[in-house]
Amino acid sequence: MKSKSPAILRSMIGLLAMISVTASACPEYLKGEYRKLHSKDSVNICELMENKTVLVVNTASHCGFTSQFKELEALHKKYKDKGLVVVGFASDDFKQEDANEEKAAEICYLNYGVTFTMLAPTHVTGEEANPVFKELADQAQEPKWNFNKYLVGKDGKLVEYFGSTTKPDSPKLAAAIEQQL
Repeated sequence: MKSKSPAILRSMIGLLAMISVTASACPEYLKGEYRKLHSKDSVNICELMENKTVLVVNTASHCGFTSQFKELEALHKKYKDKGLVVVGFASDDFKQEDANEEKAAEICYLNYGVTFTMLAPTHVTGEEANPVFKELADQAQEPKWNFNKYLVGKDGKLVEYFGSTTKPDSPKLAAAIEQQL
């Protein structure tokens, strides 16, 4: 059996080192799997965010701001090829999420045409908040209602926080996104 050439081994070692650096570059609070809305499939947040700017949003299917799904989808379509990832974290922390995940998914996917990543309901406030929202609360503030928007840079650090009343099509949000891309 012939041994592999030194050049191939060096290449393989270099590739492994790059993978290791990329994996370790992901901030601890983003390491984890989250189940997609009304699905058995999961998403690794670090892999989803790798070398991307991310707009993290806490969502609810029965809220006065639910129509923002349409504008979030427009943002997703406009900027996805330029390096923006939109991630919706469904949550019932404000008693506005449908108890039936299938109905919540119908509202997102059928009523508003959402194609960006939507995650199954999770806590975004208090002691039970998921690690992403615990860290974002430390870097900015905890959501006071649904549809808070957190713009996270490629390095995993919060760039800017936008409350519920900031619409996804606001010029201020668009400018912040474009500055990161």
